Amino acid sequence: MNAGQLVLEPQRVEHAAEMFEVLSDPAIYEFENSPPQSLAWLEERFKRLEARASPDGTQQWLNWVIRLPTGALAGYVQATITRDRTALIAYELSSRFWRQGIGGAAVRAMLSELTATYGVRTFVAELKERNYRSAALLNSAGFERVGPHRGDEIVMQKVLAHAT
Repeated sequence: MNAGQLVLEPQRVEHAAEMFEVLSDPAIYEFENSPPQSLAWLEERFKRLEARASPDGTQQWLNWVIRLPTGALAGYVQATITRDRTALIAYELSSRFWRQGIGGAAVRAMLSELTATYGVRTFVAELKERNYRSAALLNSAGFERVGPHRGDEIVMQKVLAHAT
């Protein structure tokens, strides 16, 4: 799928080696998560995710790597689609590509794909309250804070109007 000059490619195990380098950037984990344990661990994870569905079949797991015009990978976007057609989204981008519009373009392209192809109308993201970069990206994509805080996490949501 195209996102301007970016291309979102379905994530596959073949991306693991290049993505291991991208995801080993310690700046990504300032607020949450941690880098992959090893290349073998990441390959196994990507292999499981290639099924594009949870083992019990109740969720769709959609993952795309972000390919730059140079051919390099910058990060990924992902969505878990629940039975009620809600998409729980996440993304990670190497810090060397921050503040260039790449993350926002990739997230907006994913939201468009999820709406057009999968019928998603509600998008949800959970993040650490301190994660001002993610909050700004989500705000620019039309997300708003919802519900009470859960510890140090916030929930942001975007709901599209239903066609009549």
